[in-house]
Amino acid sequence: MNKESAKIEEMSFEAALGELETIVKSLESGRAPLEQSIDAYERGIALKKHCESKIRDAQAKIEKITADKSGALSTAPLDEE
Repeated sequence: MNKESAKIEEMSFEAALGELETIVKSLESGRAPLEQSIDAYERGIALKKHCESKIRDAQAKIEKITADKSGALSTAPLDEE
């Protein structure tokens, strides 16, 4: 893992998404030199993967709260139906 990847791994979801949005806007403008655009694109891919991982982690933690007929509350994984 290189130094840049380590930094991405430490980023919050919000910080990574913000940087990814900045990269997308920069690439869409078409003003950056080719080499810089390629580097930005590669970093964008790494940021996207990091954000997806953070979302998967959050989804795994989400639980639904249910109440039985007596009113007792319990939790279950959100995917369980």
